[in-house]
Amino acid sequence: MGMALIKRLIKEGHKVTSFSRREYPLHWALGINSIQADIRDPEAIEKACKDRDVVFHLAAKVGIWGNYDAYYSTNVTGTENVIAACKKQGVNRIIFTSSSSVVFDGSDLDGIDETYPYPENHGSHYASTKAMAERMIIEANSDTLRTISLRPHLVWGPYDAHIIPGILKRAASGRLRRIGDQEHFIDTTYIDNMIDALMLAVDALDHKPEAAGRNFFITNGEPARVWDFVNSIIQIAGHAPVQKKIPEKAAMLAAGFAERFNKIFRSNTEPFMTRFAIKELCTNHWFDIKSAREILGYNPRISYAEGFKRLKDYLKIGKR
Repeated sequence: MGMALIKRLIKEGHKVTSFSRREYPLHWALGINSIQADIRDPEAIEKACKDRDVVFHLAAKVGIWGNYDAYYSTNVTGTENVIAACKKQGVNRIIFTSSSSVVFDGSDLDGIDETYPYPENHGSHYASTKAMAERMIIEANSDTLRTISLRPHLVWGPYDAHIIPGILKRAASGRLRRIGDQEHFIDTTYIDNMIDALMLAVDALDHKPEAAGRNFFITNGEPARVWDFVNSIIQIAGHAPVQKKIPEKAAMLAAGFAERFNKIFRSNTEPFMTRFAIKELCTNHWFDIKSAREILGYNPRISYAEGFKRLKDYLKIGKR
């Protein structure tokens, strides 16, 4: 997502500074100022925020497996550092990329809006720490530091380093199975639509006081069947669609065993499947984006079908 945002900002004539732990040669090729440091380092963040007008906070430890302290230090402490640095350096806008998973409670989420409460138990370290960070961002909103939090669901498209690679890796293993017999619907967010939302959020903080200190769901606004989405991705990459099935209870048992195995042997590698992932695959996740439409002026311009056409072209280029 960061690369897509950088390209949009450059296209619109903005001066860009990136902050990331890794060095990306493309950053230098694009001519931007690139800082390599850790978000958990408050002094590094403070220096990076000097003379900035807007901070897009996209950094996070993602995934559904790993040590809680690693998630907390990046997602929560890192966000504390960003807020503190912006206040000290006089940055007056933070656009935070949250996640719709901050409200996932293991049940179906059918067309919910931003009034839906945080659950008592999130089921994953990522979701719980992102919820903490989101609350901090919203609470930090003031007359001198305006904040906004966007909640996308399954951002995909060119430059995606998580959703698509993860699906393709599992497809290539030959072990990917449909879970259960029921059809479930999910919202997704094509990456260009997410970048539109980020840019609209900046404008909203400048011209729409009612946007500040709020959360907004951001999706394509066209829920799709879970396995239609998965199969669309793997077929583009040349794999056969997933046809074989496994009962949900059997999948949960297998995932529980895999999790215990990893914990016993203290493996940092994510199991092939986890119980949290199965719950996500076996429940509905689609959201009401009315607030984003009315307040931010958000209108998803890249449809689900058009997004897959663009993804196919991107993957073809990558194979050359």
